This record gives sequence, structure tokens and C-alpha cells, in this order.
Amino acid sequence: MPLSYEVFITPPLAFATKAPPPPDGAQSEWNPLSTTLISGERDAVLVDPPFTIKETEAVAQWFAGKNKRLTHIFVTHGHGDHWFGAASLLKRFGGVVVASAGTIKEMEKSRVVKDAYWGAIFPGHIPADIAIEPLAAESFALEGETLAIVEAGHTDTDASTFLHVPSLDLLVAGDVVYDGPHQMLAEGAGDGLEQWLKAVDIAESYKPKLIVAGHKVAGHDDDAARILGETRAYLQTAVALRSSAADPAAWYKAMREKFPQRTNPHVAWFGALALYK
Repeated sequence: MPLSYEVFITPPLAFATKAPPPPDGAQSEWNPLSTTLISGERDAVLVDPPFTIKETEAVAQWFAGKNKRLTHIFVTHGHGDHWFGAASLLKRFGGVVVASAGTIKEMEKSRVVKDAYWGAIFPGHIPADIAIEPLAAESFALEGETLAIVEAGHTDTDASTFLHVPSLDLLVAGDVVYDGPHQMLAEGAGDGLEQWLKAVDIAESYKPKLIVAGHKVAGHDDDAARILGETRAYLQTAVALRSSAADPAAWYKAMREKFPQRTNPHVAWFGALALYK
């Protein structure tokens, strides 16, 4: 039986923030999150489980209905919103967590600030137990097919990776690409945006037909050419405006004007504040 894949979208979540509000008063919310299920005849892999208690339970119920054995949970990068729910899924379904060595180091950074950062902006919603022991790997297998972990470098954080599924012409790309929401540029100071553009080039070099973005608007297709192109255009515009916009407000206003269809502009404001720090 050939492999197949499905995507579960955790919708945008409200959160508390003490950051200065954007000039146009855009409301703060967390970008929608993608959890990808790659399935064989009997076994399955989950990529990037969500991070809050209620939303992780929704993914658990979704997976339980598939009647598959969970063999692996793969984490694309270290941000806690892509893995804090893994511990409860492992307890319920078994399996092991795999990630690159670099991602594991970044996961530890999120673990250390679980209460001070994540618990502060999502009070009462972050699992108390996030303890897992991820295995560092360069690849793993699902029913005899090798799934390759590919190093992408810096994207919206350091040591990002994506998963290559050759038989599906698929990349499960984590935050290497975004599909619909504004991209999180808060770690893009210095040459971070240029490094992210290189990561997009790495993903494109695999010539995928399909790509799943880590943050994705529900209902969008997974056309790789479209998503790679839109992600690249957003970053190139952000770089150009950083050279011409006088301050965070001007940069933010220009990005909103150039990308009016992008959701959750509050994320762009976080980026503006970081880029002009």
C-alpha cells in the first residue's frame, strides 16, 4: 500500500501579550498550526503536534479514528508550539520522537522557558508534562520507506528542518514556508531573513509537487510552487523594506499594504519590532 498524508489544522488561538500594540490595533492571535499525518497500511508518523492541552486532545481524537499504530512523532524545529503536545500523545499511542540534533538543542531552549514565556501568554493552556527524550536522527522509516530529515538552517528560528517523503513528492516543511498567515520574523535580525531565503532555496531544490507549511490557513491546497513562491516573495519584500522604511510602523504599514490577504498581521508587528530593535 502506498503512503498517504493528511493535515490537521489547529485554528488561530488568542493569547496574552505585553508587547506594544500595532499602530492599526490588529488583534493578537497565534497563527494556525499544521499537524501532518503520514500513513502506511498499518503504521503512521505525526509531524509537529500542537502545544496546548485542548488542541492536542483534538489531534489525539483525530488520530485515534485512523486506526493506525503511531511509530514516530517528528519535530521540524524547536519552537514549543510544534511539539509541547508530544508527551501526552506518546503516553496514549506509544512511538518515539525524532528530530535533528540541532532541533533537539533548540527544543531545550523552549522547554526552559515553558512557564516564563509559553505559560505566561497561554495561562492554563500549556501541558504541565512536556518531558520527552527525542532521538537525534538523519532519517527514519515508515513501512520500509525512508523519510529523510533535511537540514534547512535558519528560518523563523535556528536549526530548522523539513521531512522529505519521496514517494509522495512531498515536503512536510515546518516553518521553512508559511501558507497564508504573516510570517514570524521576530528572530530575523542581522542576516536572518537572508538565511531564511537560503532555506527556501534548499526546499525548492528537492522539486516537490506538494509542501505542507507549519502555519497554514485551512482550505489552502499544498501546491509547492505556489507556497514556495509566496514565502520567498514575502521575505524578499521584508528585506527590501528594511532598507527603505524609516521605523517599525512604516515597515509594518508597507507589509500590510503589500500583503493584504495575509492573515494575523499582529505577527508582522512582532517582526517589525525585532527588525528595528
